[in-house]
Amino acid sequence: MVELETRELEYFIALADELHFGRAAVRLSIAQPALSKAIRRIETRLGVPLFIRSSRHVELTPAGKALQEHGRHALNAVSAAIRHAQRAGDTQAHLRLVLKPGGDAGLLSGLLAEYAHQPDARQVDILFSGPADRADFLRDGRADVGLLYAPFDDLDGLAHETLHTEDRVVVVPAGHRLAGHASVRMSDLDGETLPRWKGIPGGDGTGPEVADVVQMLQMITVGRMIGMLPRSLVEPIPPGLACVPVADAPPSRLVLAWVEQDRRPLVASFVAAALRSRRDTTRSDIDEPDAPLVTPR
Repeated sequence: MVELETRELEYFIALADELHFGRAAVRLSIAQPALSKAIRRIETRLGVPLFIRSSRHVELTPAGKALQEHGRHALNAVSAAIRHAQRAGDTQAHLRLVLKPGGDAGLLSGLLAEYAHQPDARQVDILFSGPADRADFLRDGRADVGLLYAPFDDLDGLAHETLHTEDRVVVVPAGHRLAGHASVRMSDLDGETLPRWKGIPGGDGTGPEVADVVQMLQMITVGRMIGMLPRSLVEPIPPGLACVPVADAPPSRLVLAWVEQDRRPLVASFVAAALRSRRDTTRSDIDEPDAPLVTPR
């Protein structure tokens, strides 16, 4: 079986991301000739070309695209294994929770208060990230648990429990043609300009690229686009904007997520607190769990 070293995968991923030998070499802090030689050695060992090269252009081949996807997962797994091993031996380790700014649907304070009652509660470090990489924080070990939104975040390989379910609204300038409607349907948005989210390929957006909700709301305010979001992310409604429920849009679920194989008491204790916090709520739009996916031990 052909084997690649971790360092070789890092070289390949850097070039696959940058598609430029000079920028990839700078990112790796190595000389460009050394990077070129390493890539040729990887291609020789695999027996397939990974890049199409010209004097002005570098492009991934189908084999290169496959290795980019799976190689990134492999590197994340190695990083996560190292971080989890280090933290498993640290009896005083803080618990790290990742979420988007404002992305807790108002539940975070209650969740943290419930966790603080645990006899084994640790200090919780809150990490904020953009729209594209919260799940990666969990997979590569930078965070232990995360508040993610389904179906928008990639939950592959993550265990998760729904904490809150809510409808989605379209956000428009106050003078927009839809602003006075009691509700709209997806078809009513045809022809409108939607945002492109930074770091997230695909999607239906054709408007300006935005990195977070704040940027999106600013662009909507000046009439550059409209946007569709979970209701809690735009409450209270900023001045100059209107929110209209989208009747046939799939609901948004706020989930607590963690790596499926992570059975550390540190994580199990926090998940148990989140489930108790969820059961204590009287809101009718939160589903009751069948059984926790992690049992404290």
